[in-house]
Amino acid sequence: MRCSGLSLICVMVFFCFFGFVLAGPTFPFYRITNDSDANEGIGEAQFSVEVIESSGSQVQFMFRNSGPAASSICDIYFDNGPLGTGVLQSISSIDNSSPGVSFSEDAKPANLPAGKTIGFQTTLGLSLDSDSPVQPNGINPGEYLGVSLLASSYNDVLTELNSGALRIGLHVQGFANGSSESYVNGISVVPVPASLLLACFGLGLVRIIRNRQASI
Repeated sequence: MRCSGLSLICVMVFFCFFGFVLAGPTFPFYRITNDSDANEGIGEAQFSVEVIESSGSQVQFMFRNSGPAASSICDIYFDNGPLGTGVLQSISSIDNSSPGVSFSEDAKPANLPAGKTIGFQTTLGLSLDSDSPVQPNGINPGEYLGVSLLASSYNDVLTELNSGALRIGLHVQGFANGSSESYVNGISVVPVPASLLLACFGLGLVRIIRNRQASI
């Protein structure tokens, strides 16, 4: 029985540790427009993008709308300087696997609405638009969209996102009052280092083993 309990703990440590390692940093979004005071805080609370290292030179961007407030992410824009000068090269695939979500390349309008107020200029060929009907096919509460892009390297992408050399914009429609807003990513929510997380699990495991030995 002792071995069985210890084995279970080890399995839990393994999955928690490696599940943590495979997760990427998450970037929140902040509103750059002010179409309605009623929308204040909705985007910051609901919209995010997780940046995940993929195979080869691909990087996956996982966009989420966590809800619950009515809203639909309908356009996604990347500002990475003139094509060929930034870390991003092209969109390689769009994962429309979340039910009710359907996106294609080339957003309309071509640049993030109100993006000029902060110097946001969409890189040619690096934008996406929800398919018609745009709001039902956008990223609504509880839905997500995965987009893979070719990049120079995963670390380069994270470095440029945190420095502001690479920015991501969202145009969101479908708020309860019928308004729309634009958002740009902020600095990533930095996760606890994997080594520290593993150390905490290790200390907990040692304590459990000692308690069991003392009770024998």
